[in-house]
Amino acid sequence: MSQKGLETQRNYPLHKKVREFFWGGWCMQTNWNYERQMNTAFMWGISKTLDRLYPDPKDEEKKKERYRASLEFFNITPQFGAFVLGLTAVMEEEYAEKPDVFDPKMITSVKTALMGPLSGIGDSLFQGTVRIIAMSIGISLAQQGSILGPILAMLISFGVSFPITWYGAKLGYTKGQELIRQISESNLMDKLMYGCSIAGLMVVGGMAATLVNVTTPLAYGETLVVQDILNGIMPQMLPLALTGFMYFLVKKGVHPIVIVICCFIAGIILNYFGILAA
Repeated sequence: MSQKGLETQRNYPLHKKVREFFWGGWCMQTNWNYERQMNTAFMWGISKTLDRLYPDPKDEEKKKERYRASLEFFNITPQFGAFVLGLTAVMEEEYAEKPDVFDPKMITSVKTALMGPLSGIGDSLFQGTVRIIAMSIGISLAQQGSILGPILAMLISFGVSFPITWYGAKLGYTKGQELIRQISESNLMDKLMYGCSIAGLMVVGGMAATLVNVTTPLAYGETLVVQDILNGIMPQMLPLALTGFMYFLVKKGVHPIVIVICCFIAGIILNYFGILAA
């Protein structure tokens, strides 16, 4: 990577970087898809950072590599997506400066590790609290025929979401610089990578257990229920097995859309014969 690209990125005005991360987080639900969910919005939010880091034609392949890495699975409460974008930008800068020292897998590990905890906090705050308060006030006024109902509901939601998204982006970038510097100086990179990998696996395991809902209604009489036996061996065994099988197919190069279509067909057939229920 050219030194010019790194200097351009680091000298770029902070408020303009924050604005990029803000809009990346604000539009995080844009082009949501079943395969990788918010990945395209995340890539868009980090794209200008990558363009500045790799401006030379000779860096084109490296830039494409980082673009592809940004398109990995990503899902988070949108208002906290800006924070992750800011932190990711710092790590991209570090990798561009020290490609032989900084492991790019750390970027993916940190993103994956942050998705679960931040989504848990964010969904409780925005979906479980702010939205309910805003809608309660808005609906109450709207039922009385007041135009202030929908306006007030939007203002309350916006008034909470905007500052958290903006300052989250700024915090992720500024504090991320300090964090990366401390890690580099104390040689904690390997330990952080290990910890993030464990956290990432826990998040993926939790998603498989909670988002994949597959059971079997097979039973022999009233005493032998196959699903109860499977739960006794290991809870959520069927969702885990199905997730592992999907992962195996993806690693073998089977296109995700083909897998989704096959799941629909197999689900209908197995459900019709009473073998599986989803």
